[in-house]
Amino acid sequence: MNDSSRPRGSGGPPLGVLAVVHAALLLAALVLGLILAGGTTFVSPFQGAEAVAAHAQSDWAAIRIGSMLQFGSAVPLGIYAATAFARLQRLGVRVPGPAIGFAGGLTAAILLMVSAFGSYLLSRPELAGDARLALAIAFLSFATGGVGYVTGLGLLIAGMAVPGVILGLLPRWLAWVGLVIAALAELSFLSLAVEPLQFLLPIGRFGGMLWLIAAGFLLPVDRRDVRDRRRNGVDAEVGS
Repeated sequence: MNDSSRPRGSGGPPLGVLAVVHAALLLAALVLGLILAGGTTFVSPFQGAEAVAAHAQSDWAAIRIGSMLQFGSAVPLGIYAATAFARLQRLGVRVPGPAIGFAGGLTAAILLMVSAFGSYLLSRPELAGDARLALAIAFLSFATGGVGYVTGLGLLIAGMAVPGVILGLLPRWLAWVGLVIAALAELSFLSLAVEPLQFLLPIGRFGGMLWLIAAGFLLPVDRRDVRDRRRNGVDAEVGS
């Protein structure tokens, strides 16, 4: 049986669907938390211990449900990272990029879970009553769910975008957009010392989620898909 007559394997869970589920759960955590808190916006730990403690005591249910959904969103992200690594290996990518991406995706998923645990602790009345303890927990949750998550996400994106550019596994524009998002996500670690650079966090978070969705649906399943895509591209050029 030749290569072209063999049935195509599934290539693991559909990456695009995993990315959609991850993004949907994260967005649900934000939206439902906002609704349950009566429109109260997220209270930043930079607003001080009293503000954080007051928010935790009055809106504990919103914080707890948000932490549950955030924790759940980390699961499809971890599966996405493992599936993308296996998919790239199957496509013949034998450089460190896929392994770096897998490490980054796993790091992002784990730190998102840690951040969710921090938010859960903040929703406990017996802990939120201590303003200084509540502030420490809020900073931990913010750092792990912000810089930690975004930096790991950037590595996952870079691990997919680099072979996407070099080997043509993704549309060229999408691969280059991924490299830009990955670079900004990695630079977000500077916000730990330079607070004005925190604007990089939502770029890495939401831009990264959208990129993972697009790349998940467009990344080929096996080498035959790559050959078919290239052949179609050549045929289109000849026809034009």
